[in-house]
Amino acid sequence: MPIKKAWLFLLLAGSSISSADGIIADMQDEIPAQQKAANLGYFEPRDLSKIPEDAFGDKVRKGYELFVNTQQLSGKYVGNQLNCTNCHLDAGNKAYASPMWAAFLAYPEFRKKNNKISSFAERIQGCFSFSMNGKAPEIDSPELVAMSAYSYWLLMGGLLDMFGMQDKAVPEMSDKALQQGGNVDSFKLPGPLSDKVKLDARGHMPGRAFAALEKPSQAPSPERGAKVYSEHCALCHGAKGQGTVMADVPVIPALWGAQSFNWGAGMHRVNTAATFIFENMPLGKAVQLKPQQAWDVAAYMNSRERPQDPRFKDDVATTAKQFHADDDGYYGKEVDGNTLGSAAFPATTVK
Repeated sequence: MPIKKAWLFLLLAGSSISSADGIIADMQDEIPAQQKAANLGYFEPRDLSKIPEDAFGDKVRKGYELFVNTQQLSGKYVGNQLNCTNCHLDAGNKAYASPMWAAFLAYPEFRKKNNKISSFAERIQGCFSFSMNGKAPEIDSPELVAMSAYSYWLLMGGLLDMFGMQDKAVPEMSDKALQQGGNVDSFKLPGPLSDKVKLDARGHMPGRAFAALEKPSQAPSPERGAKVYSEHCALCHGAKGQGTVMADVPVIPALWGAQSFNWGAGMHRVNTAATFIFENMPLGKAVQLKPQQAWDVAAYMNSRERPQDPRFKDDVATTAKQFHADDDGYYGKEVDGNTLGSAAFPATTVK
């Protein structure tokens, strides 16, 4: 069996989720990292030049444009200097950098923290509220439809290409179906694919989310991480984590401070940041740091103040107990004599 197809036939266990009801606030539950698949080819989405010149293609193109230049929504839905592609690298294509082709197939998904099922569009809403420190677009908004269409097109086009159907158009889906995601019984593959691809464990595509990283031999240290940051990260992200802006255009994301992700974002967890950093940073030169260095620099980055958790309740201690008791982060903890979260920047400037 060609290795490029082999991973599809690993998806033989598990069960699909049936539906999502209503708009559910995404609570940014952690998506478990997975062990990197050995000796397998990773999924390759269809080339963007193949997006069709029609109404459906217009949605896909708009989704791509919003994904790589989310700043065009600054002040409307985005409250910091980040773009989606800062975390979902290579415009949402790169394996183990939260690729959108894998995410589309995994939702709707049950999220234990709010004891609900979240649709794909609701998951994107959470990214706007937390990672973008902004305001979530409404369900059925052109923005959510477009970003859902783009993610679906990456998935379905790649599947068709993988099985030699490069000339077959990606089947169109309704706006409602696009926002729901592919982890429902009603999501059907085109006839030629139906007997080739098993979707029973569709939330476990190799390359989804982040690659698992071994635990460090020493507890993560912000002090050691400061040195790693100075040597490996500051050139791009700035000495104070402020990112890089050129001609008033953010080109490298801020890692802390007012223009970064807030305390509710998944990346504020040390383990999540460490796995991302080790696998993907420095940009374009992946797997350059030692695992301990990745853990240490993640601890340093995430022990700096940032925008407030939008779920803030009364005081930092209450919010930490309710939303951060089990996560691997610094919110509500004392670092350098300061309780993190107590001097947080505004949760969002978007109204």
